[in-house]
Amino acid sequence: MSAFQINLSPLKEPLGFIKVLEWIASIFAFATCGGFKGKTEIQVNCSSNVSEHKTTITATFGYPFRLNQASFQPPPNVNVCGIDWKSHVLVGDYSSSAQFYVTFAVFVFLYCIAALLLYVGYMNLYRDSRKLPMIDFVVTLVATFLWLVSTSAWAKALTDIKVATGHNIVQELLPCKKQEAMCYFGSVTSMGSLNVSVIFGFLNMILWGGNAWFVYKETSLHSPSNTSASHGQGGIPPPAGI
Repeated sequence: MSAFQINLSPLKEPLGFIKVLEWIASIFAFATCGGFKGKTEIQVNCSSNVSEHKTTITATFGYPFRLNQASFQPPPNVNVCGIDWKSHVLVGDYSSSAQFYVTFAVFVFLYCIAALLLYVGYMNLYRDSRKLPMIDFVVTLVATFLWLVSTSAWAKALTDIKVATGHNIVQELLPCKKQEAMCYFGSVTSMGSLNVSVIFGFLNMILWGGNAWFVYKETSLHSPSNTSASHGQGGIPPPAGI
């Protein structure tokens, strides 16, 4: 193997420049999803008198969105309507979709670092090899497909999370159903960052899909067209047979 020599010129080409964009987009993808923390609140009073003071009950949730483990918490040292609110939880477990999305984004982040080191330090070895460009091409195609699958699954899970932490809470909570307490939906944390994570997921899919062409041009599958192109640009044709 040749010695590592830094050459930034590949970053000025589409192959390297798009890889930098993929690296940055993967960071935003897993950071906006994996770093989310939120809460949903309901207002409760113990009589049918609407004007009576209401107590706020809070359920905190976040990545990996195992909502069925997020219990409701009353204010400290306050017995609200004689109900054990801590035994009541949100509905749903969306950890599989969220963890698949974040884990894949982290793997993409690491692969982009390795690919950029290869482009910057060993570009001659990359272009002289038949295997490395082909491996890069296959990984690019697989990553494009997995971005589509993981982002679609996460987008569906996010829609369900919004429903499970929204106004439907009042209809799902057992004490509210049995009218042991009068429940009113309070508020829920904005999920704007999670919406951004879905956008970056599909953006990553577009970047990887578009980069597949530039990676393909480095493979041996594209080399015959390169050879014919060089002859068409003033190359000397081979001598005709006698």
